Amino acid sequence: MNNCTLALLKKAFLAFIFTAMIITGFSQVPPEFDKIVTSAGVVEMHFIGHGSLMFKVNGFVIYIDPVRSSGNYDFLPKADLILVTHEHGDHLDAKLIEDLKKPGTLLFCNQNSTSKIPWAMAMKADDRQEINNIIIEAVPAYNLVHESTPGHPFHPKGVGIGYILTIGGKRFYIAGDTENTPEMKSLRNIDVAFLPMNLPYTMTPEMVADAAIAFKPKILYPYHFGETDTSEITKLLKDSGIEVRIRSLK
Repeated sequence: MNNCTLALLKKAFLAFIFTAMIITGFSQVPPEFDKIVTSAGVVEMHFIGHGSLMFKVNGFVIYIDPVRSSGNYDFLPKADLILVTHEHGDHLDAKLIEDLKKPGTLLFCNQNSTSKIPWAMAMKADDRQEINNIIIEAVPAYNLVHESTPGHPFHPKGVGIGYILTIGGKRFYIAGDTENTPEMKSLRNIDVAFLPMNLPYTMTPEMVADAAIAFKPKILYPYHFGETDTSEITKLLKDSGIEVRIRSLK
């Protein structure tokens, strides 16, 4: 093999490596996000996937149910605050939580999750915390109808929780895994609601619509919706005065 051939092969190899780097770089697509203006600043809501969300306001980073199977966390920031609704594997990823943790990170969760994350602080329904001028309220999350076996709901009452975050006067409700419970339907003054909509574990579109019409959030994001047809909830809430936004949250 002469020097000319070696030089051509070297150039081809370098071109291949460069192209691979470009393709890899472009494949790291960050999650889409929306912005809500509050008196405390702009809240970014990042839709990582499934039940996993990230909120960011003035550089303060909040993760809700971070799970690596829901999306790519490689280029996302470390957490200031982590909220976990319950201990199921699609909502609690202890290894990822350790990766997202930094000095000073706080984590609140339901009681059962503390067995997997010993440094976490447990909350139960009606508990309240305030961190960095953000009010965190825990609310019930449970099944009324859907059961794994007769008499055993997928999410029993008193185990999981959802959260209401009040940031700069705006109230964000992240429901966790639940159905259209009386407690949910009695909520008021919710600006943004994330409601789960997948079967058989949480709600049908009809259940989501029933709850939303009762507590009337200004903006509704169905999330954790799997293969559910999201166009159904849009139809059901047409002319309700509730803005339905569909994002990539399978």
